[in-house]
Amino acid sequence: MSRLLQQYNNEIKENLKATLGLKNIFEVPKLKKIVLNMGVGEAKDDSKLIESALEDLTLISGQKAVKTKSKKAISGFKIRAGMPLGVKVTLRNKIMYEFLDRLVNIAIPRIRDFRGLNSNSFDGNGNFSMGIKEHVIFPEINFDKVDKMRGLDITISTSAKNNKEAIELLKSFNMPFKDKNIN
Repeated sequence: MSRLLQQYNNEIKENLKATLGLKNIFEVPKLKKIVLNMGVGEAKDDSKLIESALEDLTLISGQKAVKTKSKKAISGFKIRAGMPLGVKVTLRNKIMYEFLDRLVNIAIPRIRDFRGLNSNSFDGNGNFSMGIKEHVIFPEINFDKVDKMRGLDITISTSAKNNKEAIELLKSFNMPFKDKNIN
């Protein structure tokens, strides 16, 4: 069992139940999934870029990433329907908790000029989205073999009913938020 999952089951659940004033242990919010997405717009010109992005995201997540393809043709951008334009991976269960542990304890402290995560990035239904400008903050990526710096979108989906419950859940996992007030 993952270290973070074990900590959630043993400590965090009870603390959240008391903090949020919930009556039933099954009402306590939990993580559903984490989705990692990397858009590679330059892949329309060079197909090797999508392969390197696929390898990088597979290394970062610990799970095989898949190519995302365009849904329709856009002539202004020289894009055809079905052309690969990015890569994504959806993490659940054990791998999800291991990735979140590495994200919070290893990757986020390596971000340059980091002042905390924006607490306005919640969608109102308990889901949190963040963007990373350089994917090389993850230690799995060999800096010498990187052809280009790429951005990475991370969406953390929770079972929380509102932003207050979701921010309490993520704070209990040691996510570093810069704002204290959430609506």
